[in-house]
Amino acid sequence: MSIWETLKEYFINSVQRDYSFKDEWLPMLEANLPLYHKLPKALQQRLHQKIGQFIATTYFEGCGALELTEEMILTVAGQACLLVVNHEGAPYPRLNSVLLYPSTFRSVVKDTGSFGITTERTISRLGESWSNGTVVLAWDSVKHGARNIHDGHNVTLHEFAHQLDSESGSTNGVPRLADHEAFQTWATVLGPAYETLVDNAERGRKTVLDHYGATNIAEYFAVATEAFFEKPRQLKKKKPELYAELQSYYQVDPLEWIHPKSTAATD
Repeated sequence: MSIWETLKEYFINSVQRDYSFKDEWLPMLEANLPLYHKLPKALQQRLHQKIGQFIATTYFEGCGALELTEEMILTVAGQACLLVVNHEGAPYPRLNSVLLYPSTFRSVVKDTGSFGITTERTISRLGESWSNGTVVLAWDSVKHGARNIHDGHNVTLHEFAHQLDSESGSTNGVPRLADHEAFQTWATVLGPAYETLVDNAERGRKTVLDHYGATNIAEYFAVATEAFFEKPRQLKKKKPELYAELQSYYQVDPLEWIHPKSTAATD
């Protein structure tokens, strides 16, 4: 039995105990998810439950000769579930599997030109989110991104934000929202904010959000998610309406947990 199957069986059997969490696992979360020890106790317990649900329903596989460990599985699950800790229901209902590589992996990308000619190229990746419910991650980037909570870069948060985005039916920067009014507000805030980042990126201006978010609106949502959880003070100061939208969607306020140092930014 693999380590994932062992964990899965444990959490399936502990469902009546709200996916009870072993004390021996806490140091893993504290080491690889620094935000964990900043969470209120009640939210920590809720995170434990979400992690249990996540592992019980999501297949994990080590790729590139990577041998999975409890630490790897719990670290990925902990970061992913932080995004949905206050959401009702299954953590990621459309998610099927998580594939972990030891480090940067290579992926084939297809491009179709203006004359309809499709070409393929191979690029290096730290993470990917697929529309079929699969997330692919580089373990060394997962661990590094989790331990530095002030740089605004976290590949796990980024890729699982894409999974949330896809729950609406397409990955277009708009996750599943409560109603039409919420959708309208979301579009009113994120649309102009995205255009502002595109303009600032083209002009080479320093911004709170990584310029990768200017790639398209889906990447903007993922990059904004990273900043929301890791640079909440800067994001709220520079983009209060965006911060409020993300706070409403994620149903948490990271400013209650962390207080990163301020940095000057245009965006």
